[in-house]
Amino acid sequence: MSAEHIDIDLTEQSLRLLNGDGRMLARYAVSTSKNGAGEREGSFRTPRGRHRIRAKIGAGATPGTVFRGRRPTGEIYSEALATAEPGRDWILTRILWLCGEEIGRNRLGAVDTMRRYVYIHGSPDSVQMGRPGSIGCVRMHNSDIIELFDRIPAGIPVNIHEGSA
Repeated sequence: MSAEHIDIDLTEQSLRLLNGDGRMLARYAVSTSKNGAGEREGSFRTPRGRHRIRAKIGAGATPGTVFRGRRPTGEIYSEALATAEPGRDWILTRILWLCGEEIGRNRLGAVDTMRRYVYIHGSPDSVQMGRPGSIGCVRMHNSDIIELFDRIPAGIPVNIHEGSA
């Protein structure tokens, strides 16, 4: 690869930003699906394979900004808000919307990552990283998603895999 790319290891629960030579530029602990890996619509699993960042959403938003339908709700995450809505899946701070690159595996039909609304996004800082816990997305701490968001362009390749790539 000649450009920077993102490598997400579901086994390690890590996201690495790599340069074109494979040298690690940054590493973050993440939380992927508690249901494991999978591409099917409705599976609530994290899709594997080659992807790209289709869109970057939330530039300049206050850390903790709550998103619903990729739009800010006007809320800022707090423990009081979390207590009032205990079952809510919190999408906070920034969104990197994933788009599959492999037709039949993670693109088009019932396996389309983008139409499944799978993101890399911020989450409450109380969420433990390094272990599965999401319903398909890749969760990051808010400071980490801001740092990554500011470093990468839309369109950057993303590879999601289990264990050695």
